[in-house]
Amino acid sequence: MSIGNLKTNGNKGNNFPYQLAVLKLLEQIALGGGCPCPSSAQEVTLLQVLTKLTAVTTTPSLARVTNALGSPIAAGAKSVTVYNAGAANGVVLGSTIKPGESLTWSAGDMNNTLGAISYDGTGTELVITKVV
Repeated sequence: MSIGNLKTNGNKGNNFPYQLAVLKLLEQIALGGGCPCPSSAQEVTLLQVLTKLTAVTTTPSLARVTNALGSPIAAGAKSVTVYNAGAANGVVLGSTIKPGESLTWSAGDMNNTLGAISYDGTGTELVITKVV
């Protein structure tokens, strides 16, 4: 602790309130009052925040589709892009995707994922990229 602040012009630089707070905390710890630590409910909340901020590895994939598959792009992807690289129309989510057209979806938030996406690449070539 310092012996005080020598600045006297309008009490600028005065650190006595901070010093007093530190001394009171040290007194509380010394007298067995312990540290004013977070409660168990607060610790659970902190763990949830830490879990959300922990890095997760995602896996990209690429597929070239020239037919109608029996199953759609599976739910659970973070992002999906469908590009029509062929010369004919294709179908994505029941709507036409024209040659040269690209459609992209992103789940947005950290814990969000996309639902299943249906497609039909019969007669054309759909390039499907996704990140899971």
